[in-house]
Amino acid sequence: MYYKNKRFQEPKYKADGLRSANILKALCHVSVGALRIGSICVSLFISVSAVSAQYAPSVPFNGSATSNTPMAQAPQQSSSPPIGGAVSTSMGSSGAGASQSPFFESVPSGAVTPGVLKISLLEAIDRGLKTNLGLLLSSDSSSDARGLRWQELSRLLPNVSGQVSDNLRQIDLAAEGISFPGIPLIVGPFGYVDARAYYSQSLLDFHAINNVRAAGQNVRAAQYTYKDARELVVLAVGLNYLQVIMQSARIETVNAQMETAQALFRQAGNQFKAGTSPAIDQLRAQVEFQTRQQQLLSAQNDLQKQKLALARVIGLPLGQQFEITDQVPYQPLTPESVDEELRRAYASRSDYLSAEAKVHAAEYALKAAHSEYVPSVVFNADYGDIGTTFAHSHGTVDVTGALQIPIFNGGQTHGDVLRAEAALNQDRQQLENVRAQIDQDVRTALLDVQSYAQQVQVAQSNIQLSAQTLKQAQDRFSAGVTNNIEVVQAQESVADANESYITSLFNYDYAKLSLARAVGFAEQGVKQYFKGQ
Repeated sequence: MYYKNKRFQEPKYKADGLRSANILKALCHVSVGALRIGSICVSLFISVSAVSAQYAPSVPFNGSATSNTPMAQAPQQSSSPPIGGAVSTSMGSSGAGASQSPFFESVPSGAVTPGVLKISLLEAIDRGLKTNLGLLLSSDSSSDARGLRWQELSRLLPNVSGQVSDNLRQIDLAAEGISFPGIPLIVGPFGYVDARAYYSQSLLDFHAINNVRAAGQNVRAAQYTYKDARELVVLAVGLNYLQVIMQSARIETVNAQMETAQALFRQAGNQFKAGTSPAIDQLRAQVEFQTRQQQLLSAQNDLQKQKLALARVIGLPLGQQFEITDQVPYQPLTPESVDEELRRAYASRSDYLSAEAKVHAAEYALKAAHSEYVPSVVFNADYGDIGTTFAHSHGTVDVTGALQIPIFNGGQTHGDVLRAEAALNQDRQQLENVRAQIDQDVRTALLDVQSYAQQVQVAQSNIQLSAQTLKQAQDRFSAGVTNNIEVVQAQESVADANESYITSLFNYDYAKLSLARAVGFAEQGVKQYFKGQ
């Protein structure tokens, strides 16, 4: 329904050097007037936003309630144990091998540094935050969300374009239903030129307004998801760094056990030669010694593979030799209460805040779908110069304001509303699911911190007791009181105690890192947590 449509033609005037200046001046007047109308309508948007809320969320972009961005699929934490029951994540396999998750992959950067590169835990995390593939993909998805918002915003902003054309026409008046005696039925051919500028703007469109609001919430969701991806990178790097520490400690322990087994093997051989010990004791000691050799070789191989996995996560140059510098000794941690940790988690977990933003985006999407029933106001104008030549032309202008009233569109609006409602329900369910997952993550991490702290203390005691048992067994064997079965059994006890301590310490340190992740504090809190703060 048009409420204004005015077309007029300027009087013919002589072509001179001022023609172009007059055209531009008139065009500027038209554009400024249109911009003033647009600013008035922006104020109107603010005043009616509360009223439009009853109509309005939007099916943004392509009719869906939220944008489907890859970072929305960021992996969540689970309670599956990586080693001996420690808290793990669903980011994929954390061992030295291929992984299905991009958070255990990277884009290698830089040149190989001569010699052996020394890397601390914080340096490894910093490298991971620059090169980790999962984080890079999340960053690209954030840019995609911002681009979609600009696309929606363009429907509310002014659109200005220009066109210059040279035309040749011939008209058949009889085909148009025009026939007068003495007037030729064929007019032309005749030519004309036209230089014209066009301006258009949506002055009041609740559908577009709520689409922009939904897109803005999707941008917030993408930003929170990117921040959550940084937390997952810290978790992935920390896990692999701790596993390198564990493998290094295991090599030291197995090497010490091998040296002890070698000494006992020599002792059994000397006693056999002296006739104070049977051959079976020497054979038994030799088997124990070679078993420790095999364990050492296996541990050395596992360490090299785990270093490859760490280099893969943090994006070291291919073939770069490196050594870790941090050993992360046992540091007791006293966490807050469950209620306090949950409060911190709900306030800072980026995946929860992202889910909330997606719900808000879906709400605006639903408003936009309802707004398809509401009339909209558009403004269009053009100004140009038309004539047989630019030296013999006239300036013309066309200004149109239109109130567009939807009447029936074949049920498309109803379909958009149904889809928006379904998407909103799904996002609300996802929000509640994330909330429940956070509760599980926090409680699981707190249980693990408490349990593994106790296991570390028990393992430390077992190391001391098994060492005393081995010393007494060696003394008894040297004195000829017993054979070396007791010695071998004591060696096995020492090996088991050391392995239990290494595993418990790894699980305890990873439980602290998992607690930092569970409360949304991994990137900032990893340093404090490993200091026992």
